[in-house]
Amino acid sequence: QVQLVESGGRLVQAGGSLRLSCSASGRILSTYGMGWFRQAPGKEREFVSAISVIGNNTGYADSVKGRFTISRDVIKNTLYLQMNSLRPEDTAVYYCAASSARQTIMQHTARENDYGIWGQGTPVTVSS
Repeated sequence: QVQLVESGGRLVQAGGSLRLSCSASGRILSTYGMGWFRQAPGKEREFVSAISVIGNNTGYADSVKGRFTISRDVIKNTLYLQMNSLRPEDTAVYYCAASSARQTIMQHTARENDYGIWGQGTPVTVSS
């Protein structure tokens, strides 16, 4: 069974950095488009970043552009989200997700409905 397991979330001060990891079973990372989403307390889940299957086409929410970087290590079956210059408004549970949608082969997708496999989430708290 395909599984995604996130890790790396913790309490960090504003301005600090964190790297989230998403360990995937099977060969998900070499065949699925991947994404990161987050859900802050009392808010709906929102797109953070995504990467295509081939060519590393990436996309970012405007709120994290220039601060966050998505990457993928196919050999280690792990997806990463490097988060720099963290702000209190980045506080949320972060989820990684996998998409088998055909368009994600060459193009990332920010559409939550395109993702059919989700991890359990890892909490990130940024203190001011």
